Amino acid sequence: MNHRGVWITTLMASAILMITMGARQSMGLYVGPLNTDTGLGIVTISLAMAIGQFVWGAIQPIAGAFADKYGPRPVLLYGLLILVIGSALTPFVTSSMGLILTMGVLTAMGAGACSFSVLLGAAAQRMPTESRGVASGIINAGGSFGQFVFAPIIQKLIQWMGWMGSMWSMAAVTLLAIPLLNRLTSDTHAPAKAPDPEGGLKKAVRDAMHNPSYLLLHLGFFTCGFHIAFLVTHLPTEVGLCGLSPAVASWSLAIIGLANILGSLYAGSCVNVYRSKYVLAIMYSSRAVLVGLYLIAPKTEWTFYAFAVGLGFTWLATVPPTAALVGKLFGIRYLATLFGLTLLSHQIGGFLGAYLGGLALTVNGDYQWMWWADIALSALAGLINLPIKEAPILKLQAA
Repeated sequence: MNHRGVWITTLMASAILMITMGARQSMGLYVGPLNTDTGLGIVTISLAMAIGQFVWGAIQPIAGAFADKYGPRPVLLYGLLILVIGSALTPFVTSSMGLILTMGVLTAMGAGACSFSVLLGAAAQRMPTESRGVASGIINAGGSFGQFVFAPIIQKLIQWMGWMGSMWSMAAVTLLAIPLLNRLTSDTHAPAKAPDPEGGLKKAVRDAMHNPSYLLLHLGFFTCGFHIAFLVTHLPTEVGLCGLSPAVASWSLAIIGLANILGSLYAGSCVNVYRSKYVLAIMYSSRAVLVGLYLIAPKTEWTFYAFAVGLGFTWLATVPPTAALVGKLFGIRYLATLFGLTLLSHQIGGFLGAYLGGLALTVNGDYQWMWWADIALSALAGLINLPIKEAPILKLQAA
């Protein structure tokens, strides 16, 4: 692929992620209006969002495996359509099971099929090795830019049209990703079927799950999911508990997205210069420090904005070094599947972050013990990444 082709692939994948992740990372803005309108309760809504966190992760290795086998086009197309259907149906639900089905299963499944594992895998297989680090950072930054753009827009739409009208509007906007998808996958096709002397996908997964470094990477990414899901779901409520307006919450989420654009680009460049495990260790450890500073700071709007800048720099900037580590350990043939499995671990942490946050608020009236749990897990994640053996596994790389 020539230089122009690399940029087209990167920008198209980034734009798709901007749309799918932008709306998803702003879902916490619906918690208050949804609870007020339906009376389902914070715990029930948190459970639906927590299930959505898990489903979003669970679909990643499945979508990645289908993309590795059949090509990315059908996976991305069906994912977008499921995302639109789930978003459009959510305003009609009146029960906890209905909310779990639409917001917890359909929208999460659709967004997950159009997310990191498929997009990064598709891009990595279409460009030279030296371009992958920067490309993964730019693609990842697309998701962050979506959060920066969508969070204040969604908040305004909720004020103008109500949460139902806002969600229907987001469903319509999601359809704009279809022409981008067609452009991205215009010259892709399913990999040629040929005998695989090394055992294929099943052996690659089995070998990976017996690799200590891969498992340590999973544990660190679990903490990342806990941290992000807790904040994206409950930060708007935390802002309200501090007596500040909903606009502070929407702008805080937007600032997180803006800061992560820079963080993602920086992280993408770092994986070509520094060992990825050290980049991850610093990112996770910094979160423990930032949350500690937040707890002792006065709770003003500028505290939240400063907190958002600090957190945003590492928000989803963990994705490029994590994907790079998977690629270094096992090569790129099954990158979509193997990185998808790390994202499943990420979203198991996300399930606990979203659900336990709602439980903590209901039982204690605040999120205090969740903040302390976040500090402990972030510090632990920083240490867990250090023993990872980053040198390539030559046998799998050759395969």
